[in-house]
Amino acid sequence: MSDGNKRGRPGLGRGLNALLGEMARETPVSADGAAQQSSGVRMLPVSSLSPHPDQPRRHFDEAMLDELAASIASRGLIQPIVVRPHGHDFQIVAGERRWRAAQRARLHEVPVVVRDFDDAETLEIALIENIQREDLNAIEEAQAYQRLAGEYGHTQEVLAKIVHKSR
Repeated sequence: MSDGNKRGRPGLGRGLNALLGEMARETPVSADGAAQQSSGVRMLPVSSLSPHPDQPRRHFDEAMLDELAASIASRGLIQPIVVRPHGHDFQIVAGERRWRAAQRARLHEVPVVVRDFDDAETLEIALIENIQREDLNAIEEAQAYQRLAGEYGHTQEVLAKIVHKSR
């Protein structure tokens, strides 16, 4: 990385949390969508969110969205969607898959964190979130299933229902 990148782009190369922590300027929102001076996770109507047109991910696997929607329907949305103010509504910065799955699960509201990012920061965060995501490898996944079966007595059928995948 060049010295110019180190000075001009704080947080790059150190993960999404480092980038969010350094660059984010919180813009909390009330129930009616108006900006406030407090912080934290908010519930906003699914209909008030829109995808960012420059989101790096262009393909959304339908089967994977269905699995995520089933998980959200049974367990709720575990990780908030990161959004930024956009006119009277909000634009998704990170979490478009969760938003699409929440729509499929027929949720009316979703948890969000509202941040005031400029266009460059928005694209940087969207890119980082997509490239730094790493799924469990097959061995880690098998060990987790084995532990749930061995320590908690879950059958294959129960495990399939928990993770919303076929046996």
